Amino acid sequence: MNIDLSLWHLVSEAGLLVKMVMLSLLVASIASWMIIFQKRQMLRTARQQADRFEEHFWSGADLARLFEGISKSEQQAQGMERIFEAGFREFIRMSQQGGMSASEMVDGAHRAMRIALTREMDKIDNHLTFLATVGSISPYVGLFGTVWGIMNAMRGLATATQATIQSVAPGISEALIATAMGLFAAIPAVIAYNRYSNEAERLELRYDNFKEELSTILHRQAHNLAKSDLAGSGKF
Repeated sequence: MNIDLSLWHLVSEAGLLVKMVMLSLLVASIASWMIIFQKRQMLRTARQQADRFEEHFWSGADLARLFEGISKSEQQAQGMERIFEAGFREFIRMSQQGGMSASEMVDGAHRAMRIALTREMDKIDNHLTFLATVGSISPYVGLFGTVWGIMNAMRGLATATQATIQSVAPGISEALIATAMGLFAAIPAVIAYNRYSNEAERLELRYDNFKEELSTILHRQAHNLAKSDLAGSGKF
């Protein structure tokens, strides 16, 4: 007796519950790959933007002109540029109010940069938990489909007049496909989550270091403004 063990035949002959498990794993796998490619491009863009901005920032560019260029740009500031823009904007606003001490101006700018950093990292971390979830539960979902399929195969074997490997092989094979699909969905998700989480942490550390360095620079400028009695004019 010839038994068709092709992948498509096994999937099509699987029970309804096993098919639902396979479909859910397929959807999870497709969604994971979409997030993987999206995060790869997002992190690469964030690193490149940070490299370009830091090179410009530390080249000795005037901070007021740099801020003006970012503010007037048609493209919305992202990443490190956004942190700088938020901090320097708050610094200018507080210096123009007058009556502010150097510490108060720097503290206000520091808070604005911290909020901007948090928002930037929220965008980067978005959907990473989905990869972690897929990586952790997909093998168990696939195993559930396998166990259910094998149970059905064993029930069919119990009612058979003659128990042979040919009679039980298709049911076991189609059940094992669920486990394979669970692993296929989980392995890339786990690898991508670990890699992108590490890259996100390194990028956050880089942003945080820049925030502290800019705070130091603004602290010096605030003291210079206080000494020259120009804090109320907003001139740098």
